[in-house]
Amino acid sequence: MAKRRRGRPVDGVLIVDKPAGITSNDVVQRAKRLFGAQKVGHTGSLDPLATGVLPLCFGEATKFSQFLLDSDKKYWTRIKLGVTTATGDADGEVTGGSDASHVTADAVENALAKLRGEIEQIPSMYSALKHQGQPLYKLARQGIEVERKARKVTVFSNELVKFDGDELELEIHCSKGTYVRTIAEELGHALGCGAHVIGLRRLAAGPYVEHEAISFEQLESCEDNDSLDSLLKPIGSSVQDWPRVRMVSDTAHYLLQGQPVQVAKAPTEGWVQLLEIAEKDDVFLGVGEVLADGRIAPRRLVVFS
Repeated sequence: MAKRRRGRPVDGVLIVDKPAGITSNDVVQRAKRLFGAQKVGHTGSLDPLATGVLPLCFGEATKFSQFLLDSDKKYWTRIKLGVTTATGDADGEVTGGSDASHVTADAVENALAKLRGEIEQIPSMYSALKHQGQPLYKLARQGIEVERKARKVTVFSNELVKFDGDELELEIHCSKGTYVRTIAEELGHALGCGAHVIGLRRLAAGPYVEHEAISFEQLESCEDNDSLDSLLKPIGSSVQDWPRVRMVSDTAHYLLQGQPVQVAKAPTEGWVQLLEIAEKDDVFLGVGEVLADGRIAPRRLVVFS
């Protein structure tokens, strides 16, 4: 007998402005309780220290959360020079450092230039990356350190926006899996004084940006489920930047049966969002991939209740 889910069915994407001091999973559980929802998941962890854009996927939207997890991110960070910590941020125990009075804005700019483009990072032991099923930060708290392989990431930009003696601010645009704490540590090493993150805010995650983010104060001020649900973005917004393939209802019928379909003037390669043409707004069906013969194969589809 199928297990009955608790809560109500809710579908869509909520852009939360994560507060400092709690984990991403705390945000999920808090949102799930507020909405009384059956199923909620986040799209990539933010450290407890961090604030900002954290998209949550509800219900059918969880099918598309991987695409948000894989998307580029943008951050603002404040970095303290002259002090290193065990975690690379202000939550960790101080482990060393040296005088940073010699550091100039020009020296920072020169060091940042070497931290742009495709670079390799060794994940911190205090990251959420898993080793044999255990998050690294849990092992680190037990005093266990394991070997981590360097991973290639892309830093599209890391711009110095403020320099104030032994503190500076950066805006960073990077690929998934990039650790801002590691950038701070590497910058401190290059400058010869050590460094760690004292402030971190995610400005964008995939198509979602800071001004769209909703605080828990706003959520808690909603008087009923309708008010809460009005804050959700459509499922299709998760891939809103993808090429669109629009089709008539007869074609959509076959696609929803799992069959590849031919659509005139469709892209010739890659992944696409699938839409059924309607009188008012097109209906988001899911995502698909262009096959070698030009047909569109469904890959992940929305189940309509």
